[in-house]
Amino acid sequence: MRKLYFLFLFMVSYFLGAAQERKNELAGYNEAVAKVVCLQNNNDILPVKELGDLTIGYAYFGRDAKSYFLESLRNYMPVLHLGEQGGQQKFKATANKKLLVGAVNADFFEGIKNDDRGSMLSFLQDFQGEYPKVLVVFGRGQMPQLERLKPIFDAIIYAPSEAYWYQSVAAQLVFGGMGTHAVLDENISTSFVKGSGVVLSPNGRFSYAPPAAAGMNADLLEDSIAAIVEAGIRAGAFPGAQVLVAKDGKVVYHETFGYHTYDSLAPVMKDDIYDFASVSKVTSSLPAIMKWYGEGDFDLDAPLKTYFPAFSRSNKADLTYRSMLAHNAKLMPWIPFWRSTLKGCANYPWRKRWDNNNYNNGAFKRNTFSRDSSSKFNVYVTDDLWLYKKYKQKKIYKAIRKSPLNAKQEYKYSGLLFYLLPEIVANRSGMDFETYLKETFYRPLGAYTLTYNPSRHFPLNRIVPTERDTFFRLIQLHGTVHDEGAAMMGGVSSNAGLFGSAGDLAKLMQMYLNYGSYGGKRYIGEEAVKEFARCQYCEEGNRRGLGFDKPLIEYDPASSSVAKDASPSSFGHSGYTGTFTWVDPANGLLYVFFCNRVYPTRFNTKIYDLNIRPRVHQVLYDAIEK
Repeated sequence: MRKLYFLFLFMVSYFLGAAQERKNELAGYNEAVAKVVCLQNNNDILPVKELGDLTIGYAYFGRDAKSYFLESLRNYMPVLHLGEQGGQQKFKATANKKLLVGAVNADFFEGIKNDDRGSMLSFLQDFQGEYPKVLVVFGRGQMPQLERLKPIFDAIIYAPSEAYWYQSVAAQLVFGGMGTHAVLDENISTSFVKGSGVVLSPNGRFSYAPPAAAGMNADLLEDSIAAIVEAGIRAGAFPGAQVLVAKDGKVVYHETFGYHTYDSLAPVMKDDIYDFASVSKVTSSLPAIMKWYGEGDFDLDAPLKTYFPAFSRSNKADLTYRSMLAHNAKLMPWIPFWRSTLKGCANYPWRKRWDNNNYNNGAFKRNTFSRDSSSKFNVYVTDDLWLYKKYKQKKIYKAIRKSPLNAKQEYKYSGLLFYLLPEIVANRSGMDFETYLKETFYRPLGAYTLTYNPSRHFPLNRIVPTERDTFFRLIQLHGTVHDEGAAMMGGVSSNAGLFGSAGDLAKLMQMYLNYGSYGGKRYIGEEAVKEFARCQYCEEGNRRGLGFDKPLIEYDPASSSVAKDASPSSFGHSGYTGTFTWVDPANGLLYVFFCNRVYPTRFNTKIYDLNIRPRVHQVLYDAIEK
């Protein structure tokens, strides 16, 4: 009994302490919002406007106690640390527009006063150029030497503390996640006196705040999500995961759990890159088609042959894009393209001779795979598996073109159209498919990790592994797409293949949640997003939007992939590898759940058995303060 009593006291003390800590967090945030001041903003360079062709260099002077500041800057886009190896060289060599952001401790100004090696001024002279410079000063004190720096920097921000939220707010002011009308409460130099301050307006990019600042119960949100996800890890549903939550444009929660693999060597990090799987369906070709539809340049009710004439003589020639995007067009769910490369298997799965097993003896047909790359076999699948260069057109497209239609027109989830969409986007844009997406959407959003074949751009230790493929590629999949069909398309399809971080996916989803705009820029017409996000064939029992998934027409806890309280206006998509994202315009909510549930095998269904993603999703609604 005595032990139970002390355990009870411990638990009460723990929860009271946690509640007080979260209350203090809100107070610290509000204090920073009120006290971080913009002192100078020549030519209105703040907030930073265009991100698509920008390179930012970061330098610090004095004590490097500003890691949160750099981390907060990187929430918006990649930032080169000029103090790290190769940073200065990359910054100087880039052909992009440039911005230099310098951070300094207030007490460092004593070094400048005494010309202590002139380190700061010497450094700045080394980076002279016709590009803007921003200085952020952390900490209180008299800083007469600011007068010497005033002509050098286009913008100056003053944060009278180095506490976490001061660093976060300063970064948010740089990118427009929030604005400010704060003024100095004391004199700090000749020019910057009590009452000084320049008004900055927000531009609609994400802001970052504690849950209470967005009207959410922090205790309920944080404790409940952690309990569900950690229970999933203990049950072996996945080795690790991360969850991001935004409310009304504020990222209020982003936490990581567990490891990349069950050996617990690499902890999950917030900027880790995941295989989106079918989340690619709403993040690759779809924004391009929405954009063109909003501009009157894409007819959803046109037949397939209109934009894909190669299928003019196919049984799919007259299927409309609307019906196909809503999975209401009688298309087969999928075609296991890789099996047709094996000797002994028919070319198509609807033929009688089709071998419907997963056994791969490595005996491939002529003009399918080679163990070595060459001009003829130049489509990378693995280091020891190179696909025939014309296989996509000669076999994959042909299989889709010849595939039979289902007898009845009804809801049947199918990925076949999404194999064709990249070519449609490339032909209509006149650009390489991936280049068009990056230049039109991803980079302007600051979503620089959204990419195909991520191992070309990022180290493997930042990419979360998926399955140990035991029947096709016969390797541990890491940095290459999990989906077999996408792998045979060179890793690039709209059915699967896109990779990225949770934070960068959230930017694209927030743009959808804003009905086509983000960061002061309109990407897609408002009515276009609304059309794609609405249920298209509800009267036929099909819940789907155009590309997007929707809540069940009638909620069923046994089969719903989303929260019970998700509104009918909400939309998103799930991915086979364990990814999930959903936005709800009626409640201003955005949800990203990332895990690699297919590691080491796709046959692990515990994420579904335990209903993990919908349960976490429901926590978001429960946490909204009524």
